[in-house]
Amino acid sequence: MVSPPPGAAAAAVAAARAWLRVGPAPRPLMGSQGGLGPPGDGGPGEGEGEGESGETRKLQEGRAARGKRRKGKGKGKAGAGQGGRGSGAEGKPQPPQAKEAAGLGAEAGERAGLGKVREGGGSVEEGARRIFRGDEGSAGARKEAKGRDDGKKEEWRVRTGQREEARPARAQGRGAQAWGRLAGTGAAMAAAAEEEAGAREPAGRPAAGPALLRLPEELLLLICSYLDMQALGRLAQVCRWLRRFTNCDLLWRRIARASLNSGFTRLGTDLMASVPVKERVKVSQNWRLGRCQQGILLKWKCSQMPWMQLEGDSLYISQANFILAYQFRPDGASLNRRPLGVFAGHDEDVCHFVLANSHIISAGGDGKIGVHKIHSTFTVKYSAHEQEVNCVDCKGGIIVSGSRDRTAKVWPLASGRLGQCLHTIQTEDRVWSIAISPLHSGQLMTHLGGDFPPGAGVLDVMYESPSTLLSCGYDTYVRYWDLRASVRKCVMEWEEPHDSTLYCLQTDGNHLLATGSSYYGVVRLWDRRQRACLHAFPLTSTPLSSPVYCLRFTTRHLYAALSYNLHGLDFQTP
Repeated sequence: MVSPPPGAAAAAVAAARAWLRVGPAPRPLMGSQGGLGPPGDGGPGEGEGEGESGETRKLQEGRAARGKRRKGKGKGKAGAGQGGRGSGAEGKPQPPQAKEAAGLGAEAGERAGLGKVREGGGSVEEGARRIFRGDEGSAGARKEAKGRDDGKKEEWRVRTGQREEARPARAQGRGAQAWGRLAGTGAAMAAAAEEEAGAREPAGRPAAGPALLRLPEELLLLICSYLDMQALGRLAQVCRWLRRFTNCDLLWRRIARASLNSGFTRLGTDLMASVPVKERVKVSQNWRLGRCQQGILLKWKCSQMPWMQLEGDSLYISQANFILAYQFRPDGASLNRRPLGVFAGHDEDVCHFVLANSHIISAGGDGKIGVHKIHSTFTVKYSAHEQEVNCVDCKGGIIVSGSRDRTAKVWPLASGRLGQCLHTIQTEDRVWSIAISPLHSGQLMTHLGGDFPPGAGVLDVMYESPSTLLSCGYDTYVRYWDLRASVRKCVMEWEEPHDSTLYCLQTDGNHLLATGSSYYGVVRLWDRRQRACLHAFPLTSTPLSSPVYCLRFTTRHLYAALSYNLHGLDFQTP
């Protein structure tokens, strides 16, 4: 311990008294003479001497306590003056609440020190020595506090600079994604934000790159038109501009016309111009590979012989002596359970019906023809044949019906002439199917074939063009006829491999052909460029074996009507 010089002690006492006069006035403790000493029964001299010495001692103790606290804080925050950063004892800046609490604690300590000065006594020299030590501690604490302040200022400048540098980046990335706090997460999210921003930008032609990209678009279209589907797909992965360029319908039309069920007829007519050609080619691959998802759309309790037609987003199907209209849900793979309309009028089952000119023309087992307006309750039925009417067709305001009575009759659709027979055609056998030529002649043109064995009846027939048509029936064959070549012999035929009767057929007008067999509800897909069957889908098991009475398909779905169920095959989402 080093004793301070006498002059320093006197200066310390004077400074202490000056602080007492200037500092906050504590609550006085009333002694016997009204002084600052502790209460007692002594006289004026005693109270005055003890009060002065106690004052000085307690002042010294308070100064020493403050010096120790400051020294402890300086040790805890020594790193602040050097680096200005860290946590805990390394000089981490305290929040305002902590600083306010520290200030209140220091003030309370000073008041406690004053209280001790009032309570105790001591010599002036001892108090001076303590004050001197306290002054030394205060000086050290002031240096540390200055270093700490410098560290805080440096840290503030660093953090302010970081925020100023990060502010444009945050403003730019706020519209895309929130930034992560970790470095790895921030980098990944920054890359995702950059990719999304690039996707939003319009795909312009690259300014630099291979010479192929600088060609005129017309010439580039001509070059790319020779590419196949796989090459176009790889080309679309080069850049965003080529991805947009390869989505052009002109590049996919040639591929679509060579694909199955892509919406193009043999003559190149586009039946689905509203759907992008590239999307149709994608779905066409599922038809070629036989990839589909099967499901049951409707069920009925008793065995039926249903017939079916499609029109827009509606499906019409016959059940017993009714015709019910259902609406497809947006996915096309299911129906709304509540029918849109019910059309009745026959006394026995509906054998066949067609849609024409906003009318439903139906043929019944009661020998009558029914005419129903789709959007009203208008219904007319009239006797047409002596036995059940097996088939009916309507085009150009003309109705043609065929019956078991070996006749085919022609009727007008005009409302004032309904039920008036225009022409009767005698045949040698029962009429099971009928179709009107697109030429709308209304006359018997020719007889097809001549070498059929007995019982080889035709159960379904349909025109593809005025000179070409398809037929199928009991003899297990699908035949393709061209009236320009020969009416006695078909130009191509496909045989059912399991020797089953073919009840119905449907074509896309180009390469795809679908047939319904008489056993196990088998639906077969054929590529007309091949002889063999492409795919077979059995829809029933052995106990519930049923023929496929009718089938229809679109570019995405196929629907097959059996004895107890209406099945759907979804080729869009297999």
